Parts: sequence; C-alpha cells; structure tokens
Amino acid sequence: MVHPGLGWLEASPEGRDWLRALPGLRAECERAWGVSSAGAPFAYAYASLAYPVVADGTPAVLKLQFPDRESEHEADALEAWDGDGAVRLLARDDERRALLLERLLPGTALTGHDDALDVILGLLVRLWVPAPSPVQALAEEALWWAATLEDGWEAAGRPWERALLDAARDYLEVLPPTQGEQVLLHQDLHPDNVLAAEREPWLVIDPKPLRGEREFAVAPIVRAHELGHDRRSVLARLDRVCSELGLDRERARGWTVAQTLAWGTGDDARWQAEVARWLLEDA
Repeated sequence: MVHPGLGWLEASPEGRDWLRALPGLRAECERAWGVSSAGAPFAYAYASLAYPVVADGTPAVLKLQFPDRESEHEADALEAWDGDGAVRLLARDDERRALLLERLLPGTALTGHDDALDVILGLLVRLWVPAPSPVQALAEEALWWAATLEDGWEAAGRPWERALLDAARDYLEVLPPTQGEQVLLHQDLHPDNVLAAEREPWLVIDPKPLRGEREFAVAPIVRAHELGHDRRSVLARLDRVCSELGLDRERARGWTVAQTLAWGTGDDARWQAEVARWLLEDA
C-alpha cells in the first residue's frame, strides 16, 4: 500500500519506479545503518518516506527521498548547519537518497502557536551560514522557474490571470543577477517545518536548500497560510520580517511573488495566487 502522501508519484514513470524500489531501499538502509523500525511513517510526507527508527538504542528517523531537484542537497545543508537551529544529520547515503536524522521529540509542529513568527525569525538568522558549493544557486533555480512557469500554468488550466504570470517572469529576470551576499537558504520555512524538540525548544526540518541572497528567505514566511491568510496579515509579515532583519522590502516582495507563483500551479494555486495579488497591489 502506498503511503497516502506519496500517491501523486504514481502519475509518472519515475515516481512509479521509485515506489516499487522503496521497500528494497528501506531494507538496505536499515541493514547498512543497523537500525530497526520503531513505528509507522510520519503522515506529513509528500516527496519522501520518513519513519521512526532506533539506532544503537537512540531514537532516530530514517528518511528516503524521491530524487527530485528541490531536496537534492538537503544532506549538504543539514551538514552545514550541524544541528544549529535545525535537525541534526546522523548519516547520509547519497546513492540511495537516504538520510538518518535525529528524532525530534515530541515533534509537534509550530503551527497554531501564538509566538510562531517570533520563533521562525529567531531560527532564520541562525540558518544564514555560508552555503556548501553543491547547493543549487538561487539564480540557477530562478532560470528554471522562468523557463517552466508558463508551461506549468497552462498545464494547470491557467489557475490565475496572465498579469500575475507576467509579473513573476519580470521579477525572475531582474532579481537573480542583482543579488547581494549569498548564504544558505531554507526555501520552505513555514510553521509546519518547525518541530518541537528536547535539544532546543524548536528546530527546522525539510530545508529544500538554495544558495542566494537573504531577501529570498522572506518568501515562505510571508505566504505561510498557517500564520494568517488575508491581505493585512501577509503585508504585516512582509513589513515585520524586512524591518527586524534589515532586508530590502522590494526585493523580498519580488522574490515572494516569483517563488509563490512558480510553486503555485498545484492544489494550492488559488491561495498562493491571492498572496501574489495582495503583494502586487501593495506595489
């Protein structure tokens, strides 16, 4: 039986091949790392299978990743952070795209906590370390978004108006070559990717890392519907993050529009388009 969150992978030959190989990959990694399963897979998983294990008597998590572009260098990012504000990487198997991670207990998400934005801002500045060279450059990722944006929009049935598409493409042309200092970025930092832990009160997971300017890091925080999905809340987050962290508001706004729409042709297209509209109306 396919894990519910991975069902979308059955739509492609690559996804079906990976799902067929998954039981074998799981057994191979458990043998190689000497770990044993300690429970069912975690429910919040859409491009990986992650489940609790025990490694030498210590609680851990085994994560097997579908080989997509966004998670390709997750292990490199986690090694660079070395547990400072993020889940600690215990071992990696690049050939199998497998990670052995510390288990965060109790592991509940930050979503719903009144101080969620405070927590995220405190963690964010700790993540801005020099990026390992293998990590994909934001400029290169932006080129890929620009090249695929219209096709994705068409394939999704044009879920939002062309004016939004044009605005995103304009930002993707102007912003990449004019970036400031490059750091390691977590391009999916929202409350569901921050978990309660024992080593620290909160730690981030699932980085989907990039190497680029700090202003880009604002994007997932501004669009995070868990923090309030309305025009006032979205603009207030943009203002607060940029003000407190000394970031260029216009560049942050542009990156948020561009990435939100580049990621916004799936099931979340409607609310992501709303975020982009609110930001563009504020120009």
